[in-house]
Amino acid sequence: MRFPKLSRSIRKLSSHVLAIALGVVLTVSTLQVLPSQAEPAPPMTAGDTSKVIARQSPATPAIGSTSFVTAAVNRVGTAVVRIDTERTITRRVDPSFEDPFFRRFFGDGFSQQMPSEQQLRGLGSGFILDKSGLVLTNAHVVDKADKVTVRLKDGRTFEGKVQGIDEVTDLAVVKINAGNDLPVAPLGSSNNVQVGDWAIAVGNPLGFDNTVTLGIVSTLKRSSAQVGISDKRLDFIQTDAAINPGNSGGPLLNGQGEVIGINTAIRPDAMGIGFAIPIDKAKAIAAQLQRDGKVAHPYLGVQMLTLTPELAKENNTDPNSPIQIPEVNGVFVMRVVPNSPAASAGIRRGDVILQVDGKAITSAEQLQNFVEDSRLGQILQVKVQRGNQTQQLSVRTAELQNAS
Repeated sequence: MRFPKLSRSIRKLSSHVLAIALGVVLTVSTLQVLPSQAEPAPPMTAGDTSKVIARQSPATPAIGSTSFVTAAVNRVGTAVVRIDTERTITRRVDPSFEDPFFRRFFGDGFSQQMPSEQQLRGLGSGFILDKSGLVLTNAHVVDKADKVTVRLKDGRTFEGKVQGIDEVTDLAVVKINAGNDLPVAPLGSSNNVQVGDWAIAVGNPLGFDNTVTLGIVSTLKRSSAQVGISDKRLDFIQTDAAINPGNSGGPLLNGQGEVIGINTAIRPDAMGIGFAIPIDKAKAIAAQLQRDGKVAHPYLGVQMLTLTPELAKENNTDPNSPIQIPEVNGVFVMRVVPNSPAASAGIRRGDVILQVDGKAITSAEQLQNFVEDSRLGQILQVKVQRGNQTQQLSVRTAELQNAS
């Protein structure tokens, strides 16, 4: 009786094993057959390729044996220089050290031991403009220096001669005699720069030679007044690429390795914000410095403030305000420099400048740029509002003698 049952159990078990084996065979066969049955993909067009690239991670193009930053730095790196300066200053010994009281306690020779001279050392960056050895840097890097030493990336050092300084734009040109085979930095155009473009700063921050930092262009045409440098006449490129002391005068590059600016300003009260002089402005200034050794800047001689109706109304509703201001858009004259073109033309404190040569003026930066672009000795027709009346005044520009 047990054998028939056992036979049936064996037959059932064999059926299950056969089914499992058959499933495995079919699965393996499917895996082997499916790839062979796949048809080849149709050839890609240029448009299809761009779609595939667009779906890739933004970091993908930068991953590989070299990145675009490496290529950009290699293109300009050997033209970036380090600039070391030395300056000797004389200190006047405090007369109190000659007092008998001090002599009694410190001796008669104490005042002679006090150093009357001190040597100050500075560090900055720059880059070579042409093969003859012209180097562009910041004015504050080499200003009043007794000795300028230019060090190339390959280790060669040369004594530099300052050919010209312009404090108003913080630019200077230095000449070195190193033959005619020097590497030259490729110059781009700052007019083509857009917010969000790559920004690569190269220089010698804090004495660390040949340092590269990467960021983007944060904004354009940031005025020197907004930056907090009221004695300059510049619209800066703002970047978040790290700029530190020692970077001054070094190049700011775009993604192609072209110079788009000269790193110059650091905000001590902000992290990750730096400013660069646009290269198109620097080109024009460098050419004048090379030719004349200086740059003549026209000026009017007023301290000014951008005025809006809202600001004027806020002032006028203050019972303690010493003056009532016209509630208009224009430039409020806070002070007139004595013996200046503005003073000679009759401009007064409290006037509001509305127009220059028929063009509406709505900000202090606009007026400053208008004057900067004028010629020395040019007569400007300035329309001002004084109280409830308007007047037309003729102002002849003169040369700004001192940036400070």
